[in-house]
Amino acid sequence: MSEKATALLLNPGGYDPRQFDPETRRLLRATIEWFEQRGKRKLVEDYHDRTFYADFIEFAGKEGLFSTFLTPGANAEGNPDKRWDTARVAALSEILGFYGLNYWYPWQVTILGLGPVWQSANEAARKRAADSLAAGGVAAFGLSEKEHGADIYSSDLVLTPDGKGGYRANGSKYYIGNGNCARTVSVFGRIDGVDGPDQYVFFYADSEHPNYRVVKNVVPSQMYVAEFELNDYPVSEEDILHVGADAFSAALNTVNIGKFNLCFGGIGMSTHSLYEAITHAHNRVLYGKKVTEFPHVRREFVEAYARLVAMKLFSDRAVDYFRSATADDRRYLLFNPITKMKVTTEAQKVIGLVADVVAAKGFEADTYLAMAKNDIDGLPKLEGTVAVNLALIAKFVPAYLFAPQAYEPVPTRSDAADDEFLFRQGPARGLSKVRFHDWREAYAKASAIPNVARFTEQAEALVKLFTEAAPDEAQQQDIDFGLALTELFTLVVYGQLVLEQAEITGIETEVVDQIFAILVQDFSLTAIDLHGKSSSTDAQQALALASIRKPVVDAARFDHVWSLVRDLSGAYAMNP
Repeated sequence: MSEKATALLLNPGGYDPRQFDPETRRLLRATIEWFEQRGKRKLVEDYHDRTFYADFIEFAGKEGLFSTFLTPGANAEGNPDKRWDTARVAALSEILGFYGLNYWYPWQVTILGLGPVWQSANEAARKRAADSLAAGGVAAFGLSEKEHGADIYSSDLVLTPDGKGGYRANGSKYYIGNGNCARTVSVFGRIDGVDGPDQYVFFYADSEHPNYRVVKNVVPSQMYVAEFELNDYPVSEEDILHVGADAFSAALNTVNIGKFNLCFGGIGMSTHSLYEAITHAHNRVLYGKKVTEFPHVRREFVEAYARLVAMKLFSDRAVDYFRSATADDRRYLLFNPITKMKVTTEAQKVIGLVADVVAAKGFEADTYLAMAKNDIDGLPKLEGTVAVNLALIAKFVPAYLFAPQAYEPVPTRSDAADDEFLFRQGPARGLSKVRFHDWREAYAKASAIPNVARFTEQAEALVKLFTEAAPDEAQQQDIDFGLALTELFTLVVYGQLVLEQAEITGIETEVVDQIFAILVQDFSLTAIDLHGKSSSTDAQQALALASIRKPVVDAARFDHVWSLVRDLSGAYAMNP
């Protein structure tokens, strides 16, 4: 299993993240060791019994895992191991997803809860959060509400001046991970009697305060996703993190930082599911044949593998753009919603494909796949919806397709650096002004790969559609039409970063070709969908149909990729 594509896949048995510093390597391996020593039986029993993951939080606190990985250098008090390093944050997100969404989740919502704190100039609050992390605490992001979801324009949590320079907070928050136990809760609300942008506020709360009441866990799960109420909760000046437009931007910028990890959680879940499924199917005989001898089974496994490798390539490359971001280079703002929307929906497809192969086995209580199947649909919905992210992606279309700008190449970023820019992103506006390097360059470099060339034809057809039959004003208000069009655009961006990372890592040409065979199919299916939209014009329909292509078929290429999947049989099984 020396092939480079397979080497991308997390395998706890031989895991050695040598690109990182010694303490990072120790903590990542210690996390794997904790899960493996604990064993699969305990993993699945706790899942089905809905046992709160207190033992994991205890482990993380004892090892200093969250504190080391999530304390920025400015609050590290000289500890060189503490920093906010997106590369290792991503690596841990993938490991936790590998062992289950329920263990990824408390890490994920701690990241979100810390976002408004680390963006704040309130030194007392920052020290309080750092001290809480060092003591083994977790964090929560008190943004969404039962009646309004994540619509931050409509918050019903209100701060009323107490006449003494502080406030009393009243209201509730809903769907708040770690809301039952977080010592750092970043709460979003509005100030009573203030209109416009100046009304918004982010403040620091503590779940152990007597005026903070946990109502219930709103989901039937190991995860504690709290509804909590604040009843005359005292908020002092030392608790205020942001006010006015800064509070609004802090909410959106926190999402930029934190929700990026959705993709790595999905990658981890998909990888474990693939190992389990191929090991089962390749060792099962039906009707006198191994299950993996059936052509449709091989097709599904090859597709699942290719989609998973593409997910990993895209997401790893996106890390580099996050870490190299500056006020003058905000390309990460496009790649982020694609990780949230596209990579997570790809994870759904991968797990769906392997579950289809193993059939009844995927329902058995002692399998990882039964857990993954049940949980994977949550990932694309943990940040708004797919539609929300597609609408965000659409803002970047003109600059990306038609106005490229020269940039120095972004290097691979696994260095031990503090990604401090992420906490000074500035106002959350001006997305249409973000510029990108020429997307055609990556495609041109790989033009000798048959399905890359074919997909490039489709990308150019999309440019032609925007040029010759751009959506009119009414269609721009038609979200259903816009989602299909933006999905086509997303595929072009997705393919670009896949190609960039494939070149960097030297992935086999056969695997890249197989990935793009799938992207050609996906583009064609979405073009048909666009053709059928009620508001599509005759010109748009004709251009959509003209972009449909059949992937280049190559039996030798398929057989090579199948051999990579086949060799995963028995490559990993969790310690019982």
